[in-house]
Amino acid sequence: MPKSRPNWFHIIPRSTGLSSYVWVIFCILPFYFVVFRSSSLLEIIFGIIMILLFFTAYRVSFLSKGWTVYLSVSIEMIISIVMTLVLGYVYFSLFLAFYIGNIQRKAGFITLYIVHLVTTIIAISIRFFMHSEIFFSQLPFIIITILGVILLPLNIYNRNKRERLEDQLKRANEKISQLVVLEERQRIARDLHDILGQKLSLIGLKSDLAGKLIDLKPNAAKLEIDDIHQTARTALKEVRELVSDMKGVRLEDELVRVRQILQAAQIDLYVHGDNMSDNTPLLAENVLAMCLKEAVTNVVKHSKASICTISITHSPNDMMIKVQDNGMGFPEKIDPGKENGLQGMRERLEFINGSLETYTDHGAIITFSVPNVIQQTGGD
Repeated sequence: MPKSRPNWFHIIPRSTGLSSYVWVIFCILPFYFVVFRSSSLLEIIFGIIMILLFFTAYRVSFLSKGWTVYLSVSIEMIISIVMTLVLGYVYFSLFLAFYIGNIQRKAGFITLYIVHLVTTIIAISIRFFMHSEIFFSQLPFIIITILGVILLPLNIYNRNKRERLEDQLKRANEKISQLVVLEERQRIARDLHDILGQKLSLIGLKSDLAGKLIDLKPNAAKLEIDDIHQTARTALKEVRELVSDMKGVRLEDELVRVRQILQAAQIDLYVHGDNMSDNTPLLAENVLAMCLKEAVTNVVKHSKASICTISITHSPNDMMIKVQDNGMGFPEKIDPGKENGLQGMRERLEFINGSLETYTDHGAIITFSVPNVIQQTGGD
């Protein structure tokens, strides 16, 4: 059913492609036909009553729900047919066409659309057979009216459907943004726990031990204090790296750092493909950059390779990066999806409907991809 429109001035349809002034003219025209074109006082009184009844029913129809909508539209159709047959006034059908286009239920829309179109054409045809001079003088406007009855409901129905879909998409994107923020908070909490939890516990234990040894074994206490300093420096360094990651990393910038890391490790780097696609969202690019960093870190730490190849490919649906080396490959007895930081990569990619594949073929190969349009995982 159409959405409720509480303001009286909504009897003038909006957003139909026609100016409000045109609809004001349509509201005035019936009075012109009744007062200046009617041949008797009885016709004038009858016409004014029909006009008032039509606009009353039309206004009520916007406030109706359920079966009362069909009742009010039926009354409006009857008045429109009577006005066409008796006074040659066909323009109420445009108001009905607008209202029918706003009906959201498909079955109700199709039923009223067909009934209104058929009854309007029949009423106009009967009036033509009556050979009314007034009616023939309006022929261009009658043709425009028939086209409006045909096209206006379809246009409005499709436009409203598109607006509803756009609204649903907007709400879905807002929900995704909230989920992204929540996921990022959870990731930060996990990383902080991993970075600081163990090290702060270690600092606490070593501080207690140093306090007990400071009088009995000063040298041993000094070693424990040195360990505390080193642990604190390590924790500070890791927190700074975490904060740096939180700022968001562009893939192009990450490729520069990757090249520097591999050069320092004396591993030759070959890059194939473009850096970035215009269709890839910023969130997906950040995830790709973090995954690339983790993949190259694995190459440096575990592969014992001399060559690393990074391939970046685009398709209409997604963007894929493949990191391949000529090293040892993944150990047979270890699940590559749960070792060497790959589990964290998998979690990040799954959140944005990305994917991760790992296998060994003359070295380790890690392939990960992200969609060009990020969608919420799971149904609502």
